[in-house]
Amino acid sequence: MSDGSAVGRLGGSAARPPALLPSCRPAVRPSGRRSIRPWLLVLLTLCSAAPLLAQSDLDDSRRRLEEIRRERERLERDRIRLRGEVQDLGAELDNLERQRRSTNRIVNELETQIGGLNTHVDQSSAALALAQDNLAEKRAVLARRLAEIYKRGRLYTFEVMVAAQSFGDLLSRYKYLYLQSRQDKSLLTDVEKLTTQVERRRREILQVRSQLDLSREEREAELRRYSSLVDERASRLNEARRTARTTEQRLSALERDESRLNDLLAELERARRNAEPRVPAAGTGPGTLTTADIGKLDWPVDGAILTRFGPETLHSGATIVNNGIRIGAPEGTPIRAVESGTVERVQALGTYGLTIFLAHGNGYRSLYMQLHDARVAAGEKVTKGQVIGSVGGSNSDQGPHLQFEIRGKDGIALDPADWLKRRR
Repeated sequence: MSDGSAVGRLGGSAARPPALLPSCRPAVRPSGRRSIRPWLLVLLTLCSAAPLLAQSDLDDSRRRLEEIRRERERLERDRIRLRGEVQDLGAELDNLERQRRSTNRIVNELETQIGGLNTHVDQSSAALALAQDNLAEKRAVLARRLAEIYKRGRLYTFEVMVAAQSFGDLLSRYKYLYLQSRQDKSLLTDVEKLTTQVERRRREILQVRSQLDLSREEREAELRRYSSLVDERASRLNEARRTARTTEQRLSALERDESRLNDLLAELERARRNAEPRVPAAGTGPGTLTTADIGKLDWPVDGAILTRFGPETLHSGATIVNNGIRIGAPEGTPIRAVESGTVERVQALGTYGLTIFLAHGNGYRSLYMQLHDARVAAGEKVTKGQVIGSVGGSNSDQGPHLQFEIRGKDGIALDPADWLKRRR
């Protein structure tokens, strides 16, 4: 009897004698209210198999996103390396294009993740709405049961048991009260579970929405990066086109000036040969250059070699041939004759700038180009080490420098580095 009294504290108020209520049935739901909203039931049925699939898709997308980001980081390192090297602009343009494609793939993956997170939010919202609906229904039933218990009073269970007409009636009443108590306990458990479920769903929705906001911010950042890469590639492409036009103009000017220089050297060589039978050639004394002077000449100016003799690849990818070397030095630095000789010409030669032609006899000449000024005149004899001018070229691509050449018979260009003294 003690068990029946204990459970009756919750269940007794709803209990009636078996004669009045012969069977134990579930608690009556509020009138006019269905247990589950139809649209929620349909939505939950459609989405019940989706969460696992959506989470799997999100995980796959995150893995792909990390791989694409690693690839783009490698491309960015390659781009930084390319900037520090002399290369064809096409390599950098190709790198920018590959980065653009990688960024586009990242944006697509973020779109996939945002779609998956939106689906997750919709599913969690539907589950939350269903749980809230069930919780409200259970709480309404529980409230009505508690109201009935309160109205019946604490002694109602005892009164029901005492009113039994026979021992069988007593057992039936006890069984009914026991089942009613179990139903009320189940109702309490359902309310607690649904409350916990509602709180968990709310936290889950907040977390997913936070991830969704981060993904949207990241997508916006990637879209800005994509736009920046597109603009930079267009800028570099325009720069490449301008550089190509500038290079073409420069090559044309170099070809024109080189042809003019060669014509001038040929003219000087013809004049030398015509004069050779009548008078000794200028500089045929002790200062005459011979192959014995290879590696023994003093440097016309101290400085680093900016460009060496032979082919040179420009930033645009074009190739030019240097007939001498360029020696970097501050503007105005004195330039000295590498050997005794006679000044044949002092004149400006287009891209070569102000130039001094110094004849050393037997067809050998030294040429001093890109001068700021000349301190000798045509026909003047100079001695080895004499100052003949100063460094110019400040407006050139290489900055202030001396372009120095040695020409042999018939104007053949010789590598000046072979003739100058070796530096330690």
